[in-house]
Amino acid sequence: MNKRLNTFACTLMVAGLIGCGGGSSSDDTIVIDDPVPTLEPQIRQFAFENGAVLDPSDGLGLPKISEPLPQLGMQLFFSKSLGGELDSACVSCHHPLLGGGDDLSLPIGVGAVDPNFLGPGRMHDATAFEHDGGPTIPRNSPTTFNMGYWDKSVFHDGRINAVVGEFGSNGDDGFGIQTPDEGFKDIDPKAINLTQAQAMFPVISQDEMRGLFEPFASNEDVRDALALRLANQSIANNWLEQFQIAFEQPEGTADTLITYDNIAMALAEYERSQSFVKTPFQAFLNGDDDAISDSAKQGAMLFYQGVDNGGAGCAACHNGSIFTDEGFHVIATPQLGRGKNNGLTKDNDFGRFNFTKGTADTFAFRTPSLVNVTETAPYGHAGAFATLKEVIVHHLDPAQSVATYDYTASALQPGIQTDNAQRNTQDAMAELEVQMTAGTSLLKPAALTDDEIDDLIAFIESLTDPCTQNAECLADWIPSDQTPDPDGMRLEPSNSF
Repeated sequence: MNKRLNTFACTLMVAGLIGCGGGSSSDDTIVIDDPVPTLEPQIRQFAFENGAVLDPSDGLGLPKISEPLPQLGMQLFFSKSLGGELDSACVSCHHPLLGGGDDLSLPIGVGAVDPNFLGPGRMHDATAFEHDGGPTIPRNSPTTFNMGYWDKSVFHDGRINAVVGEFGSNGDDGFGIQTPDEGFKDIDPKAINLTQAQAMFPVISQDEMRGLFEPFASNEDVRDALALRLANQSIANNWLEQFQIAFEQPEGTADTLITYDNIAMALAEYERSQSFVKTPFQAFLNGDDDAISDSAKQGAMLFYQGVDNGGAGCAACHNGSIFTDEGFHVIATPQLGRGKNNGLTKDNDFGRFNFTKGTADTFAFRTPSLVNVTETAPYGHAGAFATLKEVIVHHLDPAQSVATYDYTASALQPGIQTDNAQRNTQDAMAELEVQMTAGTSLLKPAALTDDEIDDLIAFIESLTDPCTQNAECLADWIPSDQTPDPDGMRLEPSNSF
């Protein structure tokens, strides 16, 4: 129990026990007219004041996985036919049983030793393009869970960016979406919502899914080539039948139905169907006082109360229906891996700056949702922290965390690139200190005890939908033996997890 939040309550409890003990008569009983308020109403008040709702899915119009379009999306998501060199699929880095990610600090897309081996132990082949012994993709795989709940942007740097991003729209609010295809400035006419726009890009990334496929082609030409691969009826497949079913056009032709625009829409509807928000804390908000533990309740008070009031101030950024402000903040989590071609050594990552070119956005990354965050380790834009406790401790004192971080990172992932990690991280820390001094950072150091940190973890654990921890519950989002495999290119994991 958090002592600083309960001192007053405990004092009154002791006073009541003293007044009622020792065989005193009823006339001597102390009556407290205003009993001490319990934590439950306070927590609910804090939560609703910070944007929590009774049902985050209400009004979003999310698809069900049983519907034809998400079913087609699932077939495509697991198909290596969308990998330029036929050795990677969307699921290579985003498997439902791995929290909608890959459980790696940094992903390995194309050129894996075993393309069907997913998660920890996936290695880049020594003969593959640009092999250096470590992971090939510079940022941690974001989860596909609850993709339909994001309204303003997707990716760590928000490079798929809704111009307005009205609440509950998933970017489909009539004001348009900016993407790399339009140089981050103009509206992308092909972007319908954030999830569908995002599905346009992994297939054209050389390290993720493209490899050396069509090396001199434009983004659009690569997408068209992949669609043509699926539409090619000279190669035995029944993709056309699956597209006819999904788009309810039984007479539709391959030319009209099997386009990359339709592929992206099907992938998006599969991802948008991954709605996992039935958490213990949601049950608590709906009136079940016993849905979360006493420790989680203490953690909730720490989470919502500001540092000046004895809390951790987490809700300054982690607010709203899925516990994110969808904003971008500098928090100086360690920079590992190949980076984004930034800095003197080209292995730094300037984050949001690469999109906006705004100085204040240097080293800023998008606030992650905390819903189901227990299932999405490692944490940080470069996957630098293996546990929730580690990343919480970093938030409480970034300078101390950066100073004591083990930059060898040998336990995180074999071969992860760390040559300039300490210097690059210190650059981010310097920017954070500038913002803290100027009062523009929302991150405030806080001194919590180990017990209080445990309480905070207990609360964050209450934000996880149990379905995400249950293979049987997640089975609907994983192809079964009865799910069509139109060209025999489904990625079947060679390992168990």
